[in-house]
Amino acid sequence: MYSNPIHYFTAALSIVFLTSCDKKEEQKAAQQAPPAVAVTLEEVTTTNAVYYDEYPASITPINQVELRPQVTGFITGVHFQDGARVKKGQLLYSIDAQLYSANYEQAVANLKVQEANVNKAQKDADRYHELDKNDAVAKQLVDNADAALEVAKKQAEAAKANISAVSTSVRYTKVYAPFDGVIGISLVKPGAAVSAGQTLLNTVSTDGQLAVDFGVDQKEIYRFATLLKNRASKDSTFTLAFGPDIYPHPGKIQLLDRAVDPQTGTIKTRLIFPNPDNLLRAGMTGTVRVLNRASTKSVVIPYKAVTEQLGEFFVYVAGDSSKVSQRRIVVGQPLGTKIIVKEGLKEGEKIAVEGVQNLREGALIKTDK
Repeated sequence: MYSNPIHYFTAALSIVFLTSCDKKEEQKAAQQAPPAVAVTLEEVTTTNAVYYDEYPASITPINQVELRPQVTGFITGVHFQDGARVKKGQLLYSIDAQLYSANYEQAVANLKVQEANVNKAQKDADRYHELDKNDAVAKQLVDNADAALEVAKKQAEAAKANISAVSTSVRYTKVYAPFDGVIGISLVKPGAAVSAGQTLLNTVSTDGQLAVDFGVDQKEIYRFATLLKNRASKDSTFTLAFGPDIYPHPGKIQLLDRAVDPQTGTIKTRLIFPNPDNLLRAGMTGTVRVLNRASTKSVVIPYKAVTEQLGEFFVYVAGDSSKVSQRRIVVGQPLGTKIIVKEGLKEGEKIAVEGVQNLREGALIKTDK
């Protein structure tokens, strides 16, 4: 029965050693397990949100014209101050008219010659027709006289047309304002040579009202088409911002462009803003703010609960086992210290709002609540 005590002693010693190792492993694992993270949880709520959708925009004049000469010559006069307000029909530039005036006088003289030829041809034709009544002249001569009269009349008509052309050139030596507006800095000075249809003299644009253009995603066309249809005489739906500054006058929607741009998937939308104090200038950029009163309740959470990773947004949602799971969300418009969540959360769920920076997927949490 006790023939081999050494074997029994060795087996017992092995059991004690293994038990001791298991306890050490458990203690080591317990020491290595991350502690529960202290967080503050908050319940997801909904509200009737009122906010502004924002779109980058550019300011353009409703009417703008580049002034170019219609005749070639030298500038003899600049009749305005750079940047001044001009009236429709106001003289802006003069171009040397000597050559064109001489051409006009020559055209007038040529017309007088042609009219004299018509009178002579008419008398010759009348004389031949009288002789023809008495069979005192050959029929061929009568026909020649009628043909000569017709040629003289056509030459007179051509002379009149030439007068119209050269008189137009004389008028084009004066450049007038096409409408009421503001003119820019002149690009030519007196004595400068200009070419017909080529040289840019200046630009005139309207500034009493200015257009503000911005792109709208094609998904929002119905919304903006409805705003266009239901536009009111007085409305604060559309405002314009320049950084933190809000332009004091609201705008009105004027039109949606003809078609969606296939490259960007957006459609150009135009607003009209009054400019009584000349605060707006063509070429400025700003931000169009469109008031949005949500027809349904929106999910709203504290902005500090949101983390961003590679352009995507996440929150940590508390589960039933004192653990959190990371969930992707689609965010909307910020509302002060909060933000609208378009997708990913439901009312009543609990999310971590404090201690978020210490959380990972599946982390244990502890809370006083």
